[in-house]
Amino acid sequence: MPQENKEVLISMKDVVIGYKNHNRLSVIVNNLNLDIYKGEVLGLVGESGSGKTTIGRSIIRIVPITSGEITMNGKRISGKISKAEARELKKHVQMIFQDPSASLNDRSNIDYIVSEGIKAFHMYESEKERLAKITEIMMAVGLRPEHLSRYPHEFSGGQRQRVGIARAVVMNPELIIADEPISALDVSVRAQVLNLIRKFQQEKNMTVLFIAHDLSVVKYISDRIAVIYQGNIVEIASSKRLFEKPLHPYTRALLTAIPIPDPRLEKNKEIIVYDSSIHHYDEENQPSFIEIEPEHFVRASEKEAEEYRKML
Repeated sequence: MPQENKEVLISMKDVVIGYKNHNRLSVIVNNLNLDIYKGEVLGLVGESGSGKTTIGRSIIRIVPITSGEITMNGKRISGKISKAEARELKKHVQMIFQDPSASLNDRSNIDYIVSEGIKAFHMYESEKERLAKITEIMMAVGLRPEHLSRYPHEFSGGQRQRVGIARAVVMNPELIIADEPISALDVSVRAQVLNLIRKFQQEKNMTVLFIAHDLSVVKYISDRIAVIYQGNIVEIASSKRLFEKPLHPYTRALLTAIPIPDPRLEKNKEIIVYDSSIHHYDEENQPSFIEIEPEHFVRASEKEAEEYRKML
């Protein structure tokens, strides 16, 4: 799905991710074709167990892919690559994890945690420069330099997630994979963390794959949104267009699940429950990814695609 005048950073072609269970392959992500463009925030949204976190982890090589190919800047990063290439990838791709408590080592102080990456890749000339770098990033995420000597258990959940963001951003990566970074946080802290991610993305022109299950959050931060259901991307569009004209029934069901602040409207709204049996696919009527309108793709058969075009 190439777009004009946009440079592809990550390209996933015919990617299948699964695991062996008694000599039988259980597929988690099926036949994934997805491009992530340089400098964009791509929201990946779907219910628990849909495979969205698995996709993020496959890019950073935590989860191996079964077949297909993942490339970064045109260079293959999936499958068998050299140790030097795998090490270099860590420098260019960083991850912000879902649980800030589990992703930070409680035995290490914040100075060590934030500095670990730049130490491993020798990204400073002197101890003075290292300290200046991590002090600057600590201030940027809203923490104080004196926090560097403290340990993760001394911080709140929101503060720990800020440390996780600082650890990722200090590496100045090309891509950040944010795996549900706000789901474990209080509502009051969520907006602050989202603003931080957006701020760094714009200042450093980083690319962000933002994984979440809450469409209202994804709308706020994303340029484009990809909706995933049971390992298949079912719809991709710009954030604005997806909310204006959701086409796939699963996307429409997700949108009705977003709470409305007005209690009267919330009480009267119609909840759509998605049932995959409404699709009648057979050998001659198989779904594929079809561009219904410019930059708006839906997984559909030709017959369904005609219906979607009529909806527009």
